[in-house]
Amino acid sequence: MTTRTPASRAPRERSETQVRIGARLRAARQARSLTIAQVAESAGLTKGFVSRLERDDVSPSVASLVTVCEVLGLRVGELFDPPETAVTRAGQGRPINFGGTGAHEALITPGTQQGLEIIHARIDPGGNGGEDLYTLDCEVECAYVISGHLTVVLETGEEDLGPGDAMTFPGRAPHTWRNASADAACEVLWVLAPAP
Repeated sequence: MTTRTPASRAPRERSETQVRIGARLRAARQARSLTIAQVAESAGLTKGFVSRLERDDVSPSVASLVTVCEVLGLRVGELFDPPETAVTRAGQGRPINFGGTGAHEALITPGTQQGLEIIHARIDPGGNGGEDLYTLDCEVECAYVISGHLTVVLETGEEDLGPGDAMTFPGRAPHTWRNASADAACEVLWVLAPAP
């Protein structure tokens, strides 16, 4: 296979308005477990050019960019889409209830987020997730205690968590939780991945 050198390959000075696509190209390549050499060979470009493209050190021709995107399985437009972001201000999470008693829970990640779900919970003294163990349809669950004390109950036993403690376990493992304190609330962040 002959390797072509792209028409526009000279280094360029970065401007404040320049769209940076190198990091997105690198992430797409790494997500597909491809090396720079493999991308270069498949696209008919040099390794040096692909490397500089990922560092935003070259200005590719439209043809070169389209070819690299085809190799990576990307639409060219994806490189220029702004990242999806969402901000949830303090106290503005969407109220939810997973069925526990004495728990005031708010979803602080947007409903469109499928890779991760974060729930902020304030658990009253004696609040709990119920006597019966339950499971969630997620791979991983993490409880991070902000204040107070939380007891996480699994089939294998109990774990008492205090401020700054975190416990990670499979969401499909039967579990429940409780705030055993008679007079102090506890504040917890629950992180579930992917979102159930």
